[in-house]
Amino acid sequence: MLVATPMAAEYEYGAGTDNSGPWSWCDPATGYKVSALTGCRAMVKLQCVGSQVPEAVLRDCCQQLADITNEWCRCGDLGSMLRSVNEELGAWEGTEVFPGCRKEVMKLTAASVPAVCNVPIPNGAGGRAGVCYWASYPDA
Repeated sequence: MLVATPMAAEYEYGAGTDNSGPWSWCDPATGYKVSALTGCRAMVKLQCVGSQVPEAVLRDCCQQLADITNEWCRCGDLGSMLRSVNEELGAWEGTEVFPGCRKEVMKLTAASVPAVCNVPIPNGAGGRAGVCYWASYPDA
């Protein structure tokens, strides 16, 4: 089970409100370019509905995530990707992102991408390496 930390709401999906610490470098307002993670979008969607993920899609996702040179920004970019999927599909209301894919499953799937790809992140959830810190936060 994932456990939320006190910094959860304050640093959800990226830059901290106090603008200090390594996560502050991930703020698009400071010029950071958020990665679209198109391969990860495809992978997360397929995993959420229980479909087999083709090796090429997995490889693309993992390479895109590894290409984010600031490890602190990887979870922020995954969170941004998740928000864009929700906006794109109008999934803010209700429990499903799209048929067969519940919002909480999509969120946990996206948060686990660093573990699936074996790409390091310094800010794991509840001491679980590879799972983004925002995985256990309630949706606002």
